Amino acid sequence: MFRSLIWKRSQASSSTVTMSSISQRGNERLLSEAAGSHSRDNKILVLGGNGYVGSHICKEALRQGFSVSSLSRSGRSSLHDSWVDDVTWHQGDLLSPDSLKPALKGITSVISCVGGFGSNSQMVRINGTANINAVNAAAEQGVKRFVYISAADFGVINNLIRGYFVGKRATEAEILDKFGNRGTVLRPGFIHGTRQVGSIKLPLSLIGAPLEMVLKLFPKEMTKIPLIGPLLIPPVNVKSVAGTAVKAAVDPEFASGVIDVYRILQHGH
Repeated sequence: MFRSLIWKRSQASSSTVTMSSISQRGNERLLSEAAGSHSRDNKILVLGGNGYVGSHICKEALRQGFSVSSLSRSGRSSLHDSWVDDVTWHQGDLLSPDSLKPALKGITSVISCVGGFGSNSQMVRINGTANINAVNAAAEQGVKRFVYISAADFGVINNLIRGYFVGKRATEAEILDKFGNRGTVLRPGFIHGTRQVGSIKLPLSLIGAPLEMVLKLFPKEMTKIPLIGPLLIPPVNVKSVAGTAVKAAVDPEFASGVIDVYRILQHGH
């Protein structure tokens, strides 16, 4: 009788574990299918996807299973990494808005990494006019979400490259006007990671990573101290920027508006 009780309890326990396992596998399958459906529903266009930040955003979006395309003046990336073959590459110029329209067909989210330096007038055109053209074209095509990689304020340094920040802020205003709570602006400071220039890989994290670890320990309020405050803005890893950008592009619950360095660090980990 004692053996019989043990056997029955064993059978009951085994049955419970089996049912629990089946239920768990069922839940995992449902979650997986939901995630897969979510991925298939989102088609991301990365403007400037063959650049430093843009290439990391393309890789991150592909890693999460999204359909990814990119538009830039040079078209296909010159990198020989395997992920390059999984991106649909378009060649176009944002200063000629008509060249953007074919790339926007079927796109649900746009992430723009377009930016550059030069004379003040050139910087306004690259960081401002070009991106504003993209914002307006995306809005006209019914794109759901627009994410822009902008830049943190660096106080007096802003005046040294005035056109750069004039262009950036003009684009930000256009995004918030045209997309409202479906538009997100990321304002990182120094973005570190491995930057490929031709065949050379620049290990920017050798400087950026230690600075990030130290500076993020300082209270955020200290960055508002005149003159020296902006120098305390912590650098951020390019992978954190990429992760935050993709999240902002596909998650309707993600906060809209301006996302500063500290929130990028929070979302990117």
